[in-house]
Amino acid sequence: MKLIIDEDLCNACGQCSKVCIRDNIVVNDFAVETGSNCFECGHCMAVCKVGAITLKAFQGNEDRIVEYNPRKIPVGYDDLLQFLKQRRSVRWFKNKKIDKLTFDKLFEAAYYSPSAQNEQDVEFVVLDEKLDEFMNLVYDIIKIEEEKFFRIEEFGDYLKDSSSKEFHPLLWEGKQLILTFSTDKTSAVIANTRLELLAYSLGLGGFYSLFILKADEIDHDRLMEFFPEIDSDKHMYSSFVIGYPKVKFRRTIPHSEIDVIYK
Repeated sequence: MKLIIDEDLCNACGQCSKVCIRDNIVVNDFAVETGSNCFECGHCMAVCKVGAITLKAFQGNEDRIVEYNPRKIPVGYDDLLQFLKQRRSVRWFKNKKIDKLTFDKLFEAAYYSPSAQNEQDVEFVVLDEKLDEFMNLVYDIIKIEEEKFFRIEEFGDYLKDSSSKEFHPLLWEGKQLILTFSTDKTSAVIANTRLELLAYSLGLGGFYSLFILKADEIDHDRLMEFFPEIDSDKHMYSSFVIGYPKVKFRRTIPHSEIDVIYK
Protein backbone atom coordinates (compact mmCIF):
# COMPACT_ATOMS: atom_id res chain seq x y z
CA MET A 1 0.00 0.00 0.00
CA LYS A 2 1.36 3.40 -0.96
CA LEU A 3 -1.24 5.82 0.38
CA ILE A 4 -2.01 7.15 3.83
CA ILE A 5 -5.74 7.89 4.07
CA ASP A 6 -7.14 9.71 7.09
CA GLU A 7 -10.54 8.08 7.55
CA ASP A 8 -11.68 10.79 9.98
CA LEU A 9 -10.93 13.61 7.51
CA CYS A 10 -12.28 11.82 4.42
CA ASN A 11 -15.78 13.00 3.47
CA ALA A 12 -16.30 10.26 0.85
CA CYS A 13 -16.71 12.75 -2.01
CA GLY A 14 -15.23 10.23 -4.46
CA GLN A 15 -12.95 12.65 -6.32
CA CYS A 16 -9.85 10.57 -5.58
CA SER A 17 -11.46 7.48 -7.08
CA LYS A 18 -12.54 9.35 -10.21
CA VAL A 19 -9.08 10.78 -10.88
CA CYS A 20 -7.16 7.52 -10.31
CA ILE A 21 -6.20 6.03 -13.69
CA ARG A 22 -5.20 2.74 -12.05
CA ASP A 23 -8.55 2.10 -10.33
CA ASN A 24 -6.64 1.85 -7.08
CA ILE A 25 -9.19 3.59 -4.82
CA VAL A 26 -12.77 2.72 -3.92
CA VAL A 27 -15.01 4.93 -1.81
CA ASN A 28 -17.80 3.80 0.46
CA ASP A 29 -17.91 5.37 3.92
CA PHE A 30 -14.38 6.62 3.21
CA ALA A 31 -11.65 6.11 0.60
CA VAL A 32 -9.76 2.81 0.63
CA GLU A 33 -6.70 1.78 -1.38
CA THR A 34 -7.49 -1.52 -3.09
CA GLY A 35 -4.06 -2.92 -3.91
CA SER A 36 -0.53 -2.26 -5.12
CA ASN A 37 -1.42 -0.82 -8.51
CA CYS A 38 -0.55 2.75 -7.45
CA PHE A 39 2.36 4.39 -9.28
CA GLU A 40 2.43 7.41 -6.98
CA CYS A 41 1.25 10.02 -9.47
CA GLY A 42 -0.28 11.92 -6.55
CA HIS A 43 -3.48 12.90 -8.37
CA CYS A 44 -5.62 11.63 -5.49
CA MET A 45 -3.61 13.70 -3.02
CA ALA A 46 -3.74 16.80 -5.21
CA VAL A 47 -7.49 16.66 -5.84
CA CYS A 48 -8.68 15.93 -2.28
CA LYS A 49 -10.61 18.92 -0.93
CA VAL A 50 -9.96 18.08 2.71
CA GLY A 51 -6.34 16.87 2.55
CA ALA A 52 -7.18 13.34 3.65
CA ILE A 53 -4.66 11.56 1.39
CA THR A 54 -0.87 11.62 1.42
CA LEU A 55 1.74 9.42 -0.26
CA LYS A 56 4.03 7.36 1.96
CA ALA A 57 6.94 7.89 -0.43
CA PHE A 58 6.92 11.63 0.20
CA GLN A 59 6.58 11.72 3.96
CA GLY A 60 8.94 14.34 5.31
CA ASN A 61 8.48 16.54 2.25
CA GLU A 62 5.42 18.34 3.52
CA ASP A 63 7.10 21.68 2.79
CA ARG A 64 6.72 20.82 -0.90
CA ILE A 65 2.93 20.78 -0.61
CA VAL A 66 1.51 24.10 -1.81
CA GLU A 67 -2.18 24.96 -1.82
CA TYR A 68 -3.43 27.01 -4.78
CA ASN A 69 -6.65 28.19 -6.37
CA PRO A 70 -7.40 25.83 -9.30
CA ARG A 71 -9.54 28.52 -10.92
CA LYS A 72 -6.65 30.99 -11.08
CA ILE A 73 -3.95 30.39 -13.70
CA PRO A 74 -0.85 32.34 -12.62
CA VAL A 75 0.23 33.24 -16.18
CA GLY A 76 -2.12 34.49 -18.88
CA TYR A 77 -2.07 33.23 -22.47
CA ASP A 78 -0.77 36.48 -23.99
CA ASP A 79 2.05 36.85 -21.45
CA LEU A 80 3.14 33.23 -21.80
CA LEU A 81 3.04 33.37 -25.60
CA GLN A 82 5.11 36.58 -25.57
CA PHE A 83 7.58 34.88 -23.25
CA LEU A 84 7.93 32.00 -25.73
CA LYS A 85 8.30 34.42 -28.63
CA GLN A 86 11.22 36.16 -26.94
CA ARG A 87 13.15 32.97 -26.26
CA ARG A 88 16.16 32.61 -28.58
CA SER A 89 19.19 30.35 -28.78
CA VAL A 90 22.16 32.20 -27.24
CA ARG A 91 25.79 31.51 -28.17
CA TRP A 92 27.44 34.74 -27.03
CA PHE A 93 27.96 34.87 -23.26
CA LYS A 94 29.39 37.22 -20.68
CA ASN A 95 32.56 36.17 -18.88
CA LYS A 96 30.53 35.27 -15.80
CA LYS A 97 29.70 31.83 -14.49
CA ILE A 98 26.42 30.71 -12.96
CA ASP A 99 26.68 29.95 -9.24
CA LYS A 100 25.28 26.86 -7.51
CA LEU A 101 22.42 28.76 -5.87
CA THR A 102 21.17 29.85 -9.29
CA PHE A 103 21.52 26.33 -10.67
CA ASP A 104 19.48 25.06 -7.71
CA LYS A 105 16.73 27.49 -8.70
CA LEU A 106 16.80 26.17 -12.26
CA PHE A 107 16.46 22.56 -11.19
CA GLU A 108 13.20 23.42 -9.43
CA ALA A 109 11.67 23.42 -12.93
CA ALA A 110 12.87 19.86 -13.46
CA TYR A 111 11.67 18.84 -10.00
CA TYR A 112 8.11 19.54 -11.09
CA SER A 113 8.51 18.10 -14.59
CA PRO A 114 6.35 15.15 -15.72
CA SER A 115 7.99 11.84 -16.60
CA ALA A 116 6.93 8.65 -18.36
CA GLN A 117 5.05 6.30 -16.03
CA ASN A 118 5.98 8.74 -13.24
CA GLU A 119 9.45 7.15 -13.11
CA GLN A 120 11.07 10.46 -12.07
CA ASP A 121 14.43 9.08 -13.15
CA VAL A 122 15.83 12.18 -14.87
CA GLU A 123 19.32 13.17 -13.68
CA PHE A 124 21.47 16.19 -14.50
CA VAL A 125 25.18 16.84 -14.66
CA VAL A 126 26.55 20.39 -14.55
CA LEU A 127 29.93 20.47 -16.24
CA ASP A 128 32.19 23.31 -15.18
CA GLU A 129 35.69 22.50 -13.96
CA LYS A 130 35.73 19.22 -15.92
CA LEU A 131 34.19 20.70 -19.05
CA ASP A 132 37.41 20.65 -21.08
CA GLU A 133 38.15 17.08 -20.04
CA PHE A 134 34.65 16.04 -21.07
CA MET A 135 34.85 17.81 -24.42
CA ASN A 136 38.10 16.01 -25.20
CA LEU A 137 36.31 12.73 -24.58
CA VAL A 138 33.41 13.82 -26.78
CA TYR A 139 35.76 14.56 -29.65
CA ASP A 140 37.59 11.27 -29.24
CA ILE A 141 34.24 9.49 -29.66
CA ILE A 142 32.64 11.53 -32.43
CA LYS A 143 35.76 12.08 -34.56
CA ILE A 144 34.86 9.01 -36.63
CA GLU A 145 32.22 11.23 -38.28
CA GLU A 146 34.60 14.06 -39.22
CA GLU A 147 34.15 13.37 -42.92
CA LYS A 148 30.38 13.69 -42.60
CA PHE A 149 30.32 16.88 -40.54
CA PHE A 150 32.78 19.74 -41.05
CA ARG A 151 31.92 21.07 -37.58
CA ILE A 152 33.47 17.98 -35.98
CA GLU A 153 36.61 18.52 -38.04
CA GLU A 154 36.70 22.14 -36.87
CA PHE A 155 36.31 20.90 -33.31
CA GLY A 156 39.34 18.65 -33.72
CA ASP A 157 41.41 21.47 -35.18
CA TYR A 158 40.44 23.69 -32.25
CA LEU A 159 41.51 21.09 -29.69
CA LYS A 160 44.89 20.75 -31.40
CA ASP A 161 45.39 24.52 -31.56
CA SER A 162 42.78 26.80 -29.98
CA SER A 163 44.29 29.79 -31.79
CA SER A 164 43.06 28.30 -35.08
CA LYS A 165 39.51 29.41 -34.28
CA GLU A 166 38.17 32.54 -32.65
CA PHE A 167 35.52 30.58 -30.76
CA HIS A 168 35.01 27.00 -29.61
CA PRO A 169 33.23 25.24 -32.54
CA LEU A 170 30.75 23.46 -30.24
CA LEU A 171 30.55 25.62 -27.10
CA TRP A 172 31.12 29.05 -28.69
CA GLU A 173 31.57 31.33 -25.66
CA GLY A 174 29.89 28.92 -23.25
CA LYS A 175 31.75 27.87 -20.11
CA GLN A 176 29.13 25.66 -18.44
CA LEU A 177 27.10 22.76 -19.76
CA ILE A 178 24.01 20.94 -18.48
CA LEU A 179 23.61 17.30 -19.51
CA THR A 180 20.33 15.47 -18.98
CA PHE A 181 20.15 11.69 -18.50
CA SER A 182 17.14 9.39 -18.37
CA THR A 183 15.86 6.00 -19.48
CA ASP A 184 13.20 7.87 -21.47
CA LYS A 185 14.12 10.48 -24.07
CA THR A 186 10.87 12.43 -23.83
CA SER A 187 11.15 12.80 -20.05
CA ALA A 188 14.68 14.17 -20.36
CA VAL A 189 13.81 16.64 -23.11
CA ILE A 190 10.71 17.95 -21.30
CA ALA A 191 12.67 18.41 -18.07
CA ASN A 192 15.48 20.32 -19.76
CA THR A 193 13.04 22.44 -21.76
CA ARG A 194 11.30 23.52 -18.56
CA LEU A 195 14.68 24.28 -17.01
CA GLU A 196 15.65 26.34 -20.05
CA LEU A 197 12.49 28.47 -19.88
CA LEU A 198 12.96 29.09 -16.17
CA ALA A 199 16.55 30.07 -16.96
CA TYR A 200 15.26 32.70 -19.39
CA SER A 201 13.11 34.15 -16.60
CA LEU A 202 16.33 34.61 -14.56
CA GLY A 203 18.13 36.44 -17.35
CA LEU A 204 20.05 33.37 -18.55
CA GLY A 205 20.18 31.76 -21.97
CA GLY A 206 21.82 29.04 -23.99
CA PHE A 207 21.54 26.57 -26.84
CA TYR A 208 21.25 22.83 -27.42
CA SER A 209 24.19 20.96 -28.92
CA LEU A 210 23.31 17.94 -31.05
CA PHE A 211 26.99 17.24 -31.77
CA ILE A 212 27.68 16.56 -28.10
CA LEU A 213 24.75 14.12 -28.04
CA LYS A 214 26.44 12.15 -30.80
CA ALA A 215 28.91 10.85 -28.23
CA ASP A 216 26.13 8.88 -26.57
CA GLU A 217 24.74 7.69 -29.89
CA ILE A 218 28.13 6.45 -31.12
CA ASP A 219 29.60 4.91 -27.95
CA HIS A 220 27.27 5.03 -24.98
CA ASP A 221 29.34 2.71 -22.78
CA ARG A 222 32.51 4.73 -23.17
CA LEU A 223 30.69 7.99 -22.54
CA MET A 224 29.13 6.68 -19.33
CA GLU A 225 32.56 5.82 -17.93
CA PHE A 226 32.88 9.57 -17.38
CA PHE A 227 29.75 9.49 -15.18
CA PRO A 228 30.09 6.54 -12.75
CA GLU A 229 27.48 8.16 -10.48
CA ILE A 230 24.73 7.66 -13.08
CA ASP A 231 23.01 4.38 -13.96
CA SER A 232 24.53 3.27 -17.27
CA ASP A 233 21.06 2.25 -18.48
CA LYS A 234 20.29 5.95 -18.76
CA HIS A 235 21.22 7.87 -21.88
CA MET A 236 22.35 11.44 -22.41
CA TYR A 237 19.35 12.90 -24.21
CA SER A 238 19.95 16.64 -23.84
CA SER A 239 23.04 18.84 -23.92
CA PHE A 240 22.47 22.50 -23.08
CA VAL A 241 25.20 25.14 -23.08
CA ILE A 242 24.15 27.85 -20.62
CA GLY A 243 25.32 31.25 -19.42
CA TYR A 244 24.60 34.96 -19.11
CA PRO A 245 23.80 36.37 -22.58
CA LYS A 246 26.10 39.05 -23.92
CA VAL A 247 23.68 40.09 -26.69
CA LYS A 248 20.15 41.42 -26.19
CA PHE A 249 17.65 40.63 -28.93
CA ARG A 250 15.01 43.25 -29.68
CA ARG A 251 12.44 41.59 -31.93
CA THR A 252 11.09 38.26 -33.03
CA ILE A 253 11.79 36.75 -36.43
CA PRO A 254 9.32 34.86 -38.64
CA HIS A 255 9.33 31.08 -38.52
CA SER A 256 8.28 28.57 -41.11
CA GLU A 257 4.60 27.84 -40.86
CA ILE A 258 3.81 24.63 -39.00
CA ASP A 259 1.52 22.00 -40.45
CA VAL A 260 -1.40 20.89 -38.32
CA ILE A 261 -3.68 18.09 -39.45
CA TYR A 262 -7.08 17.57 -37.87
CA LYS A 263 -8.73 14.23 -38.55
